[in-house]
Amino acid sequence: MRILGIDPGLRTTGFGIIESEGARLHYIASGTIKTDAVDIGQLPARLKIIFDGVREVTARYQPGCAAMEIVFVNVNPQSTLLLGQARGAALTALVSTDLEVSEYTALQMKKAIVGHGQARKEQVQEMVMRLLKLPGLPGKDAADALGLAICHAHAGASFAAMARGGTTLARKSHAQYKRGRTY
Repeated sequence: MRILGIDPGLRTTGFGIIESEGARLHYIASGTIKTDAVDIGQLPARLKIIFDGVREVTARYQPGCAAMEIVFVNVNPQSTLLLGQARGAALTALVSTDLEVSEYTALQMKKAIVGHGQARKEQVQEMVMRLLKLPGLPGKDAADALGLAICHAHAGASFAAMARGGTTLARKSHAQYKRGRTY
């Protein structure tokens, strides 16, 4: 299965594509979609760049599913709102191509890749490089996107095994926040 990971951002949106064959993972591509060419005040134009960029990546690499990072509230509410809009543009681009999208928190991704949820970006880069046998470190945004794809490859296999076993457990399609609150 080909998996597309998306690390949303208003200035830089990372993407990473891997191929999963059982437990084996193969690197396909990664990179970033940058909106720096457009003035900061032109939000609709920046969102269009993200939307078009994600659509281009899906058209070029034909993933079977996608994994995206869930955005949490930051200290600055304005930044959170802007990031949410960038995430919405990327999410809309994915679902407009009929891709199934799974969502993971940064904590879940870091636990899956590094082994603990407080890992630094450099640690994620290093582990992604090792897991995919890359010749060098991927960029920070691309590494996070590849990490999300790897996280989904492992989680997806677990959910498929549970489904084959007839268990009543199922993947939640929503996020869970601290102290058990959900949306």
